Amino acid sequence: MPKLKTHKATAKVIKARKNDFKMGRPGTRHNTGSKNAASNRKGRAGSSLSCSDYKRIKGILSK
Repeated sequence: MPKLKTHKATAKVIKARKNDFKMGRPGTRHNTGSKNAASNRKGRAGSSLSCSDYKRIKGILSK
């Protein structure tokens, strides 16, 4: 059976925690000058994936 490789693009965006994955908010990489201040502040806070996404992505980020 071949080994499962880690999906490197996903591993650079998502950090694994004990029971979920932590990631940044989408839409905060560029063009923040044209967005309002409230959306920029909300983008600083991280977000976590849902339980169904956790089960799906856990296989992609196998180490």
